[in-house]
Amino acid sequence: MIAYIKGEIADITEDNLVLEANSIGYNIKISSGTAGMLPGIGEEVKIYTYTCVREDAFHLYGFLTKDDLDIFKKLITVNGIGPKGGLAILSVMSADSLRFAIISGDVKEISKAPGIGKKTAERVILDLRDKVSIEDTFVNKSMGGELSGASSGDTSSKNEAIEALTALGYSASEALKAVKQIAVTEDMDTEDILKLALKKI
Repeated sequence: MIAYIKGEIADITEDNLVLEANSIGYNIKISSGTAGMLPGIGEEVKIYTYTCVREDAFHLYGFLTKDDLDIFKKLITVNGIGPKGGLAILSVMSADSLRFAIISGDVKEISKAPGIGKKTAERVILDLRDKVSIEDTFVNKSMGGELSGASSGDTSSKNEAIEALTALGYSASEALKAVKQIAVTEDMDTEDILKLALKKI
């Protein structure tokens, strides 16, 4: 219904944003992760929104990027995960970390979210594994959500390095975080990336 709202921040709490646009103040539910990345009160910001309409309520859920909104929409398709649960997961994990946790089957990482137990985390992985792509985690995303990708060769080498790190016993999120910090050049292979990633952990 509402794709995004661009306006001035009137108030921020850990789970709610009041955004003023055209003299209207919109109450927008947000994750604590989003709250921590917002500029201060009085600053202008563009928030991508998801509209949830029920018999007794009309809620807006807000995100700083289209990528966050996209992963949220996928989360709420999972049985037992409503908008509140989706925000809870995104409060403790970035979209990229969640995507990789799903692909690598990291139940422990997902179940760190408040209110998300082991069975629910397993259901998230089962339902969304075929709907997310590891390549998406290596695409640069601006605050506006525009995309500019890396080459397929870079992505393949990074994927292999992440797999090697998880095989060594590092968690999915640790491996992903380390590899994402590396600026890969054309002459680098998987072994080079792995060596640099180990220095980052």
